Parts: sequence; structure tokens; C-alpha cells
Amino acid sequence: MAAGTVCLCVRIYALSSKIKRQGLIIPTVKGVESAHMNANAKRSSCVPSSSRKLLTGNEAAALGAVLCSVEVIAAYPITPQTTIVETLSEAIAKGELRAQFMEVESEHSALAACMGASAVGARAYTATSSQGLTLMHELLFWTAGARLPIVMVNVNRAVGAPWNIWADQLDSVAQRDTGWMQFYCETNQEVLDTTIQAYRISENVLLPSLVVMDAFYLSHTWEPVYVPEKRLVTQFLKQSYKRPILDVNRPCSFGALAGPDNYFIFRRSMHMAMEEALCLITQVGTEFERMFGRRYEPVEEYQLKDAHSVFVTAGSITGTARNVVDSLRVEGERVGLLKIRNLRPFPIERVRKALMGKKRCAVIDRNLSVGGGGVFYTEVKAALCGCKKVPKLMGVVAGLGGKDVKEHDLMKVYRTLERDTQGLLWLG
Repeated sequence: MAAGTVCLCVRIYALSSKIKRQGLIIPTVKGVESAHMNANAKRSSCVPSSSRKLLTGNEAAALGAVLCSVEVIAAYPITPQTTIVETLSEAIAKGELRAQFMEVESEHSALAACMGASAVGARAYTATSSQGLTLMHELLFWTAGARLPIVMVNVNRAVGAPWNIWADQLDSVAQRDTGWMQFYCETNQEVLDTTIQAYRISENVLLPSLVVMDAFYLSHTWEPVYVPEKRLVTQFLKQSYKRPILDVNRPCSFGALAGPDNYFIFRRSMHMAMEEALCLITQVGTEFERMFGRRYEPVEEYQLKDAHSVFVTAGSITGTARNVVDSLRVEGERVGLLKIRNLRPFPIERVRKALMGKKRCAVIDRNLSVGGGGVFYTEVKAALCGCKKVPKLMGVVAGLGGKDVKEHDLMKVYRTLERDTQGLLWLG
């Protein structure tokens, strides 16, 4: 993190500690928001049946799991995820959550434990980051292939070598073909809300979900978060599909050998479930808004209607880009923003519709597929392939290893984009 970001976190930490010691809840009034608060999450009046608390992204993730009444938690610590499972351990010790807490010897074992729990019908949860997620790689395929609706939070952190503990999306984007749905969060509010929605979606389409947030920018930074009542979350999740589970009274095989013909059927059914999930994500987002006052979709458009130039982002960098769009609009520039929330299922048609007819587009990636460029850039480029009236596309690799991407950096990107630059731009 940059020095300014660290100082901000220290100041917020002192305020948070005071608030927690005194048992206070932040009033639900319009006030000063974080620079990257989600526009859809901002509220100037009370959200029904919710309180407002100051939470880190990790605390929001843990609280989301508590609200969902998870039944089995498999825990293995890794920076910067550790405080998620620590917070859940404390919740169980205090009697705030009735769940089995399993301390395991590795991330591979954590996901294996969740698989067993999910297979017998328990709502399972774990969290990880970076090398921990890569160690799970084998079991990510098994979890999705077994159609187990596990929800896992991944705190984006750079993958070694060299050793680095700061934000970088490579750990999660490298798992895009495993069959897991992936949700990229902009704010701590979105982390909590997405955790709740992920269980609803996963338990209907029978695919696991990865809820993703940037290390430190979200995981260890405090933001005001609306916390819904648990009874309402329980009511919201009652709509989940009752799936078949392993039962000793009804023996069946699990993960057995499948020949070429049957294997094809399994994979095709997973693909169809992923396509179904794309529609369900929008539907669940609408129902979530009706109950809790906040709406989420696979993509979010901001100032796009008359825009000539567009930033495309995912994760916490979206808030910075939104501020830049606002500043450029004041200068009379016709610029907009497209936030992509889902890498899988990738919202191809929504991306096409949003970008068709625009003059130019910069896709900003906090990740790098070596030899290929930014992953969101290649996904957007593939989505637009063969379409008419597509914008001139520029990929921007920025913020690797936790390097700050500031507003003046994105202003430079915009000036470069205005010269109709195409291809790959390195912002480092």
C-alpha cells in the first residue's frame, strides 16, 4: 500500500477501535463515504431492517457467512485472509453462530473438508488467498464437477515469485476455467451482499462461488456497511433449491469413473448451469434490491448513455475510475464506465450491448496473463469479436503487486486513449 493509504487505514483503525469499545452503531444518515463506495450502495436515508456498522472487507465477509448461517467452516490462515476465519471463530465462541469449525493443515485440506460437508447437505464456507488458492487448484475442479454449492472468499493477492502480499487479481483469474462462478467486489458492502447472494445462486444452479475482493484496499480498510437482519437473510435464502445429498439409506457413487460419452454430458450440464446462472444473478439481484434496497448485476453502467470513451474495470479500482469519470464530465468530456462484476459466467451480451457504438475503450486489469495481457481485456476483446461498430480497444495492465492506481494515473490513461491508442499499455 502507498504511504497515504497506510496512514488512512491507521486513522480509521483508531476510530473503529473506539466505536467497537463503546458498542456504537454508525447512524444511518448521509455522510462522508469512502472514495470508492459503490454508487448503488450509497443511501441518504435508512435502509429498512438494517443497521450500519464500520467494517473491514474481511469482517464484512465473515459477517456475511454468519448471516447465512453456515454450518461448516474449514480454516487455514494466510495473509491477508486470516482475519476472516478468525472473526468466524470468535463468532462461534460467543454463540453468535452454530457451526463446526475445522482447523486443517493446508488450503487443499480446507476445500476437501468443505466438499465432504457440502456432499452431505451442510452449508460450507472457507476463505483463502494467493498461494492458498493455487494449492486448491486440483480440488476447484472436483468441487465444481461434483456440483457442490460451496461459497469461498478469495482475498486477491499477488502470486509468487517474487514474494508479495499485496493486491493482484492473478490468483483468482487463473481459476476461471475450473467451473466456479466468480464475483469481483468493489466495496465492503458488496462483499457482504455478494456472500449472501452467492449462496442463493450456488444452491440453485449447483455450482460453487468465489467471492473476490482486493487485498488491503478492501480486506483491511474500514467502510460503513449496512447489515441486514438475520431473519431477513434467512427468508431470502429459503428460496434456495433443495439439492440431493449423500444419504446412507440411499447409497450412490460419488465422483466415479465416467467414460467419454458420459463425461461429455457432465461437462455440458455444467456449462448449461453456468449460462443459467447468468440470468439468475440478475434475478437474484432484483429480489435482493426489493428486500434490502441495493441492486447488483453482472455489469454496471455509469454515465455510458452518451459516452464516446469508456473505462472497463473490475474490483476496488472501479471507485477510482468513477471519480475520474465525474471529473472529466465536469470538463465536458463524454466518458463513461462499465464495471464488470462477473468473470464467470462472463456477461458477453451485456458487454456487447454496453460497448457497441462507442468510439474507444480502455480495459483496466489488475492482473497479467503472461504472454496474453490482462484477463478482462482478453475477455472483452473476445466478446466483441465479429460485432459491428466496435470501439478501438486498449488494454491497461495496472496495479500489479498492490501498486496504487490513482486518479492522475487514470487521467493519463484517458489522454492516451483519446489518441486512439490500441493494444497494451503498461501503467507501472
